[in-house]
Amino acid sequence: MNFLHCCKKFVFFNAEARKNHMHFVPSRIFLTKGVGTHKHELRSFELALRDAGIEKCNLVTVSSILPPRCKLISRKQGEQSLQPGQITFAVIARISTNEPHRLIAASIGVAQPADEDAYGYLSELHAYGMNDTTAGNFSEDMAAAMLGTTLGVDFNEDAGWDEKEQVFRMSGKIVRTSNCTQTAVGHPQGLYSTVITAAICLF
Repeated sequence: MNFLHCCKKFVFFNAEARKNHMHFVPSRIFLTKGVGTHKHELRSFELALRDAGIEKCNLVTVSSILPPRCKLISRKQGEQSLQPGQITFAVIARISTNEPHRLIAASIGVAQPADEDAYGYLSELHAYGMNDTTAGNFSEDMAAAMLGTTLGVDFNEDAGWDEKEQVFRMSGKIVRTSNCTQTAVGHPQGLYSTVITAAICLF
């Protein structure tokens, strides 16, 4: 093998390596949630991360596209792929309060297209005064609406979620919607409560 041939192989492998590193496209994703309470807001956030099982990660917040052919796996499976100190890309919804008895909610909605080669949507919701069902439906609604408009599904934006869900399913273009939601009620003694939901990207 001559020197020129070796150089060509090195350049080829280098180009492939650069290409792979430049395109961070997750192949798997998992949803998780947690809640934490403490007198300090930051500590309540840390406790919420621990409850969600992602406290050992260096989280980088990203926006809300579900890549084509990205597999949605269980939290248990996903946590096994995490390492301490890992740079971890995530779609995150979080909210905190120290107001006694105030209801808070964080939710991630997921909309997956029927076509595996098309991308889907993730939506983040953080709100006051919403219970699990309301917040979950709201985040699902947002994700499905964003995907629906991308796919050209004709629907009434002002209709309720139940009606829109039927339209989306009947279109045959959206195969599944789901959500991951965490709620909490503000601590009666004014401690900080934080709720978090996250979609964790794995490569």
